[in-house]
Amino acid sequence: MCGIAGRILGKTGDVGTDLVELMDAQAHRGSDSTGFAIYAPPRAHGYVVRAMGFDRAGLGRDLEDFLLILREHGGDFLENPTWDSAPDKHYSVRMVISDPANVARWIHDADMLCARLEVQSVGRALEIIKDIGGAAEVAAKHHVRGMQGTHGLGHARLATESAVRPNASHPFWARPFPDVAIVHNGQITDYTNWRNRLERQGYRFLTQNDSELIAVWVSHEISQGMTLQQALDHSIKQIDGVFTYMIADLNGIGFAKDRFAIKPLATVQADGAFCAATEEQALRRVYPGGAKIINYDGPAKTGIWGKGGLAA
Repeated sequence: MCGIAGRILGKTGDVGTDLVELMDAQAHRGSDSTGFAIYAPPRAHGYVVRAMGFDRAGLGRDLEDFLLILREHGGDFLENPTWDSAPDKHYSVRMVISDPANVARWIHDADMLCARLEVQSVGRALEIIKDIGGAAEVAAKHHVRGMQGTHGLGHARLATESAVRPNASHPFWARPFPDVAIVHNGQITDYTNWRNRLERQGYRFLTQNDSELIAVWVSHEISQGMTLQQALDHSIKQIDGVFTYMIADLNGIGFAKDRFAIKPLATVQADGAFCAATEEQALRRVYPGGAKIINYDGPAKTGIWGKGGLAA
């Protein structure tokens, strides 16, 4: 079932709080895990890295090994890493790094540690925070309400085919493309075929979640010369399944609905800002007044919303 949300502000503000409200309102759509992709004003240099470790007792060792690989690629820590203080065996760590010589090659090598420390996002602006549990629980653990930004995505997951694990939850980063994240409601029926094709081209997938595939698929098409709008349109023709997804980058949020239009999406655009969610009632958490809601009910719809909520 799952629930998704997107939020764009006219300027930097409490995007974390808004996304928590949007996902809390949709917690009934999936309480296995919840996640957020938040875009702060982009850094001129360096990347913010969000990663997930699976043995808190080995945290120090994991970070030392991660740093060794980073230095082999010309990067280094710009700030001391920070991590959550929860009692869980798994942990979330935030790192700010200088630019590796080549992000894709660095990630390829950093992923050798993925069984111990798995990179969840890399971006000038993007940070992905996700964990097991509902929106309120995940937000409190990772201090999401205090996060400032210009736009972002949210997801509440009801696991269907892949495991209930913190790293199998949404949003997904489009590995290895910096600053691209996706949330998805639906099912991709030709997932295995597309995954095999992309793996033959050198892409790596760390979960069995079909949503991870869409993020890489769209980013690959763009890397081959398509615009985001063209890639969104192309996905409806090429990917088989029932789906609504939203994909974000530094400039805003795009969306696509399949040809059957089974998975809903409602939006509000008001006061120079924009909000989207699976359910209308979630939008009323952010816009409790009479702002007009638009339901994207028709088949094969795509679009892009830029910063400030205006059509890109």
